[in-house]
Amino acid sequence: MSMQDPISDMLTRIRNATMVGHTNVSMSSSKQKAAVAKVLKEEGFINDFEVVEQSPAPCLKIELKYYEGKSVISGIKRVSCPGLRVYKSYKDIPKTWGGFGISIVSTSLGVLCDRNARHHKVGGEVWCQVW
Repeated sequence: MSMQDPISDMLTRIRNATMVGHTNVSMSSSKQKAAVAKVLKEEGFINDFEVVEQSPAPCLKIELKYYEGKSVISGIKRVSCPGLRVYKSYKDIPKTWGGFGISIVSTSLGVLCDRNARHHKVGGEVWCQVW
């Protein structure tokens, strides 16, 4: 069975793992998932990630981050989905939790957080919000 929305599956796996207190979560890897994990690491929401090349498909392993026993990720939500794409210009990219969270945006410069997209003045598809 083919997966219709791999980014949504990734976000759900991360959300479920943080709710039960797991330190690691693994899933099948893709370039899009690795790009999202890279942004999450750069913004301090996860400790680390790695793509493990194995047969038959590569695996993405994410090490979740906790502070004083609570997950750094308190919420994660998919914005754009295959049935309803959400595109925004750099001026209209939403701020998450008044700037305490991030929006992950797919732009012509690659996958960026909302702050970097505004800085480079590029808009794109808003994939998800993390707070």
